[in-house]
Amino acid sequence: MKTVFFHFHGYLAELLRGAVEKQPFVCSFREAQTVKHLIESAGIPHTEVGAILADGQPVNFAYLARDGEQIDVFPVTAVPPQFPSLQPPPPRPLRFLLDNHLGKLARLLRLLGFDTLYPRDHLTDAALDQLAHDEPRVMLTRDRGLLMRKTIGHGCLLRSKETEEQVTAVLQRYDLYSKISPWQRCLRCNGRLRPVPKADILDRLEPKTRLYYDDFQMCQDCGQIYWRGSHFAKLEAWVAQVSR
Repeated sequence: MKTVFFHFHGYLAELLRGAVEKQPFVCSFREAQTVKHLIESAGIPHTEVGAILADGQPVNFAYLARDGEQIDVFPVTAVPPQFPSLQPPPPRPLRFLLDNHLGKLARLLRLLGFDTLYPRDHLTDAALDQLAHDEPRVMLTRDRGLLMRKTIGHGCLLRSKETEEQVTAVLQRYDLYSKISPWQRCLRCNGRLRPVPKADILDRLEPKTRLYYDDFQMCQDCGQIYWRGSHFAKLEAWVAQVSR
């Protein structure tokens, strides 16, 4: 048997399988194992790891752990400045793919102007993985197993169940505050919005809407119509709050 001693830094300690936060985290194994395999066996997806040090020396995910080593694992949000991050740069332009249980988050990210794909049909992990790879998109999920798939290159594990806390986590992780551009995307399908003359959609408006509103936008993809109705002030206040 070989034994290595892991020290998980920052929030990674909270992710250890079985909520075992005691440090060091002792891991024993027989056959040669990569640090990536050992880390994910402890319940931590590779997408959350920013740097790995084996006895103080930086190593990558393919490094084979050696008996008696101390291995320090740092989260993506706290990589020591003297070491390069193990995470590849996110795709540009930055686009997101959300798994099957994050519909509310999808709407709020779209409200802030971010390209956010949320499949209406329930997709398997394999299908989501392939879609994230083909587009390419950053996978947002609370499913650790999904982020442990080998071909997931860009992903973020959302630790909170609260939607607004999830929004904050995404904005902080990818430093998006300066890129917020609300009222650009359809909340229903993610399509781009464009101004549309009132006369062109008059037959689609309710009587009071026709009477009190003059400025409208329409989704280029699904045709959904938007205007600054009674709900707008509340949404505008929320955007101002999260943009700080």
